[in-house]
Amino acid sequence: MDMQSVGESFIRPGQVLTDRAALSAASRWTQAVSEADGVCVIHLSSGADPCEVTAELRDQGLRASPNHVLRGQPLFFGGPASRPFPAPPIGFKPGRSRSGVVVGLLDTGVAEHPWWSGADWYGRLGPGDADATEGSQAGHGTFIAGLLARRAPGVSLRVHRVLDGDGLTDEATVVRVLHRMREAPPQVLNLSFGGHTFDDRPPPLLGDAIGALGETVAVSCAGNTSSDRPFWPAALPFVVGVAAVDVSSQARAPYSGYGTWVDACARGDWLTSSYLDSGEFGGYAAWSGTSFAAALVAGAIADAAGDTTAKEAAERLLDSEETRQIPDLGVLVPANL
Repeated sequence: MDMQSVGESFIRPGQVLTDRAALSAASRWTQAVSEADGVCVIHLSSGADPCEVTAELRDQGLRASPNHVLRGQPLFFGGPASRPFPAPPIGFKPGRSRSGVVVGLLDTGVAEHPWWSGADWYGRLGPGDADATEGSQAGHGTFIAGLLARRAPGVSLRVHRVLDGDGLTDEATVVRVLHRMREAPPQVLNLSFGGHTFDDRPPPLLGDAIGALGETVAVSCAGNTSSDRPFWPAALPFVVGVAAVDVSSQARAPYSGYGTWVDACARGDWLTSSYLDSGEFGGYAAWSGTSFAAALVAGAIADAAGDTTAKEAAERLLDSEETRQIPDLGVLVPANL
């Protein structure tokens, strides 16, 4: 993916995201505009800087952002979060009961696996929603799907492939998929990806798209940054931002993002789940990262939403006086796998 680094964030060069209201004000920098599914991508004239154009449009009270590049498993150093490891089969047998709860999964897609063979939701997947088979993050979505299936038995997944095999996407891609989900929003939305913004301010178009899903509870990872710098969309006030704790569930995993903007935490170290059936992997893997801690929290909310609304379930999970809280990591959510 074509991208450039700006202030420890990554953007698509020569592009700015806006809505229609900003098109006239941006005309003097505009070479071309592509509009689809709720977002306008302005392709800038040569020499125009996306960050400077964004700042000028925002000064006029308009919605604008560089087209930030987002990553599914951002790695700033090695360690257990750097890659998956082969694991033996897991003795999990999915039940036949259905909870009626739908979890939206925007990720690398989901591969065929015994845990959901014959499931209605898997049969509805389009050819473009199968998991990537090549790249450093291939299998990321399949791994998360398994965590959701085990943490919230009986839920249905609505899968949209937005990340490539290296775990990369951009804001425009995500906003367009979220826009298409408005007609039938899921109760819970798992977004195990994100990134920094060039100015550490919230990305307005992405925030608008998530907020437009109404009663949906969005859950996103705090990033493998080992930093308290806001990581988006997890740091949005209406998104449940999730950090990772280590195997003891007592302390922050060394790679995990943290800060006052984090709402919850769950185990992220050495989780085992479904994976691709290829090479040294036989359909199962062990992996670490905040991506997977987020899936456990999304699964916990989905599981509790069987007899209430997802928002009520999330409030109960995050506001319980009996639940342990860890400074800068939020409420500790048990893995219960």
